[in-house]
Amino acid sequence: MTAAADPRIQLLRARVRDVPDFPKPGILFRDLTPLMGDASAFRLSIELLRERIARHEPELIVAVESRGFIFGAPLAAALGVGFVPVRKPGKLPHKTARRSYALEYGTDALEMHADAIVSGARVALVDDLLATGGTAAATIELVRELGGTVVVAAFVVELAFLAGRQRLACQSTESLIVY
Repeated sequence: MTAAADPRIQLLRARVRDVPDFPKPGILFRDLTPLMGDASAFRLSIELLRERIARHEPELIVAVESRGFIFGAPLAAALGVGFVPVRKPGKLPHKTARRSYALEYGTDALEMHADAIVSGARVALVDDLLATGGTAAATIELVRELGGTVVVAAFVVELAFLAGRQRLACQSTESLIVY
């Protein structure tokens, strides 16, 4: 059965709200808050991500602030592995490694504790949504800089028309819902 025909994926897709013209005219925003607010759908999203990630045998889940935390932390608990937060600059209290990346109009940066990844660690990157791939690609570079290997990048939603998957230098990419 294809993912599109899977009734579990259809249940999740039905909980994603389309918000036209947000944050600016012409953008169709895919809002995951209804999915997160529905206990059954949220639990199902974690179970499906766990199914897709477990076969890659990660030792750590790395998730990007802030919605990535919502999915990454319970997923790490479900897999019995550690959780590493990736945050905007200045939010982490210990020595950090930083990666800057390009945005449509400017740049941004992400930080991770410099001692969060043990050399050779198998890492799963988790976030709520894959769009252009800039944030995920920067996170993968940061993990690699610290000596880890991203064995899978996993997302609840992927906007395939933005081709973000093609920017990800990791072994595998998994998305539950693809638009």
